[in-house]
Amino acid sequence: MPIYEYQCDQCGKIQEAIQKFSDKPLTRCNHCSGKLHKLISHSSFHLKGTGWYVTDYAGKTPKDKLDSSAAKSSAPNESAPTAASTKKNDN
Repeated sequence: MPIYEYQCDQCGKIQEAIQKFSDKPLTRCNHCSGKLHKLISHSSFHLKGTGWYVTDYAGKTPKDKLDSSAAKSSAPNESAPTAASTKKNDN
């Protein structure tokens, strides 16, 4: 459930309320019974993990991508078996 912030028009105090989307907004201040209005605040919603722009693409220039892919293709394939390692020893 989201946390909403309300500010009192009379005393200026700010209060938070955890409410469902379907709940009606608060109307009266707990401190002075003044009229409340809902504040717009920063969201705490963050996209984390792979697959998002920030984690996979931000700060990478096309040159960086080309350099890293060229380095991978020019490096020897260490996981491929060599001819010497595939011969069976019949002794």
